[in-house]
Amino acid sequence: ASAACRRSNKVDPNSSGVSSSRTVFSVNATQKATLNKDAAGSEEVGDRLSKLPNDILLNILERVDTLDAIRTCILSKRMMKLCTELSQFFLSCSSIPGHNVRTNSEYVRTNSAVAHVTDNILSTKSPEITISKLKIRFILMQPDCYTIGKSVARTMATQKVGAAEFEIITEKIHKKCSPADLLDHAKQFNDFFSACLDAFAGLKRLWLRNMRFGESDIPNILSTCKLLESLHLTNCDSGMNSVVQLEHAKLTELEVKYGKFEIVELTCLPKLQRVSYKGWFNSHKGPLYFGFVPQLSKLRLTKIGTRPTRTLELSQLLDNVPHIGNLHLDFQSEKIWVLPESPKLLRPVLSQLQQVNLDNLSEGCDLAWTMFILEAAPS
Repeated sequence: ASAACRRSNKVDPNSSGVSSSRTVFSVNATQKATLNKDAAGSEEVGDRLSKLPNDILLNILERVDTLDAIRTCILSKRMMKLCTELSQFFLSCSSIPGHNVRTNSEYVRTNSAVAHVTDNILSTKSPEITISKLKIRFILMQPDCYTIGKSVARTMATQKVGAAEFEIITEKIHKKCSPADLLDHAKQFNDFFSACLDAFAGLKRLWLRNMRFGESDIPNILSTCKLLESLHLTNCDSGMNSVVQLEHAKLTELEVKYGKFEIVELTCLPKLQRVSYKGWFNSHKGPLYFGFVPQLSKLRLTKIGTRPTRTLELSQLLDNVPHIGNLHLDFQSEKIWVLPESPKLLRPVLSQLQQVNLDNLSEGCDLAWTMFILEAAPS
């Protein structure tokens, strides 16, 4: 504001000094009134917050982005002390680069701030307070991701960390990614992964975007992340028409969006309960093969059907999972890619189905079209 006032005090050589002075006075008065109002509002909010009991304040601070919580705590010395008592942390570089008007340089600065704050908080935090939740959303770039990975690894080695999650974003959005970019992103991730194995070994949730891995990379990630319960893959694959086999003792949730897999084989996932697959690649095999998945109960499939899209037969797709209780099919108002079958064929796989959602059906698929599912699902 002071800089703006100083700039305003420069006299325009094409106008009289009196006129300029009056304009400056008017602008400065308005700025001062606005600043005073904002300051008063901040003081009022800070005063109201500081009167709350510590447990309620902590509850509030743990529900917002940790960077925002720190900014709030600066309002008072008492609240600054609460920063050391936080047990839940959510540090985020905000939105995905390229998705709004913010420049990439802004994302780089924010990402560096996330890395710095992560390192600072985790290195100074008292080990007596257990971290119940730690979620970090960051861009895959050096040296920030290494700072985050090594800070988390050190913390996991010295104190108990509950649910730890990495959501890793690439500098380029998928629309701007060439095949070479996807390969480069995967190489960057593999280098980061190899350098921070201890951090990944303690993760409960992992979300990756825009990467084209080698054939053994995804199985290698799963074998290292032994505590992993949730895996999200968005625009990831192992090459065109690739096949990936997934095995893991604790994974309960899998979400795959797009990518060029020919088929995702769920070979041995004894704890898996929820699967979501959106926009699978057109192939003769896909999209899913169910091996040993005894607890799978919820399945969501979403695809824009086109002429080459293979029609799925639920009796074959679900042949090895007769315990689906929740089925969600989203056709995106295009071609129907599920073949209506005889209730006699479907009943063995839909006998435990309790909830079914059929979204965005194309014209011509009225209530009568849904009867083949309803008649096969007595529950």
